[in-house]
Amino acid sequence: MAQDVTYSSYLDLDRILNAQHPASDAHDEMLFIIVHQASELWLKLCIHELTEARAHIIDDRLRPAFKMLARVARAQGQLIQSWDVLSTMTPHDYSTIRPHLGGSSGFQSAQYRMMEYLLGGRKPEMIAMHEATPDVATALRAELARPSIYHETISLLSRRGFDVPAGVLERPVGEPWQHSPEVEAAWAQIYNSPKEHWDLYELAEKLVDLEYHFQRWRFGHLKTVERIIGFKTGTGGTPGVPYLAGVLKAAFFPELLSVRTAI
Repeated sequence: MAQDVTYSSYLDLDRILNAQHPASDAHDEMLFIIVHQASELWLKLCIHELTEARAHIIDDRLRPAFKMLARVARAQGQLIQSWDVLSTMTPHDYSTIRPHLGGSSGFQSAQYRMMEYLLGGRKPEMIAMHEATPDVATALRAELARPSIYHETISLLSRRGFDVPAGVLERPVGEPWQHSPEVEAAWAQIYNSPKEHWDLYELAEKLVDLEYHFQRWRFGHLKTVERIIGFKTGTGGTPGVPYLAGVLKAAFFPELLSVRTAI
């Protein structure tokens, strides 16, 4: 019954607060675990909101989508700030923890991958590292079979009468989005006449916010790793800082960036 519900029981705090299991006696391992667990919770919220926002974009109901996309941007702000907390860990602090991490790495975060897939950063080969968890691999494959939130946005532009070639709309949904001059031209029309296309103009800026915050999150990750381990190889086998620097060059919504030069 509702009157029997307590703050602790509603939030399932017993399980959450007992989900930290340090593998060493290192003082800073609790920090390391909690920062990453909290980040996964924020990612879960982002996925929840992006999935619903995409459904509203498909239905051409943009006002509810705006609230959800704005909420994701705020949640991304929490993810960005998490690096400030983790960066209080010194190289020595991390060296006491690293031997206990084995091959585990944030690179293996299925929720991070899912958020990338939702936004359009589609790398099918990345599912291979999740095959050991069949439910996760299945969910990622299912997402790759759906158009990303950006692909659905471009489909909406077409339905609204903008000249988007059929070849663009019919691209394989499981592949990364490639820049289209025609899509850039459609966005240029919107940006040059915002009063005539205000909801699409606002949608574009909400998506730009997501890209901007995602890149800030990636940059914070890079600088935190650089500060703590320098240019050592990451625990997951990635090149570490050079890999993260390369990822910074990837864009989810290329035409929303190039249109700024075009107009």
